[in-house]
Amino acid sequence: MNELKTQRPLAAKRILVGKPGLDGHDIGAKIVALTLRDAGAEVIYTGLRRTPQQIAQVAVDEGVDAVGLSILSGSHKELVADVLAQLRALKAGNIKVFVGGTIPRADQDVLREMGVAAVFTADMPLDDVVAELAHQLS
Repeated sequence: MNELKTQRPLAAKRILVGKPGLDGHDIGAKIVALTLRDAGAEVIYTGLRRTPQQIAQVAVDEGVDAVGLSILSGSHKELVADVLAQLRALKAGNIKVFVGGTIPRADQDVLREMGVAAVFTADMPLDDVVAELAHQLS
């Protein structure tokens, strides 16, 4: 079992990857989704231009362990706050939320203070993303 967990550190985890807001660029989100899948997670991808309400509802309906938000538009603070509020309104505030994309260094701590479990930037190796998620979801 330990060998399986090492090879597929996210086995048995369900992770939603969402693109909130009007941003129409999703290559990074798709790469992360495929990486998480290859690490053993069952990944649900919401597609482009979803509202925070839609993302939170899908997260609850699918019974996910975590929600990953890919945001390149610069509206990460507002969108993350809305997703977190929607999850709390649905009594799902325990679902871990992580954020990736174009997140200025100064905003990363702000997002963590809001309740984000992890912030990933484009320059982070994908293996580090998987390792951090495995740690957060263990």
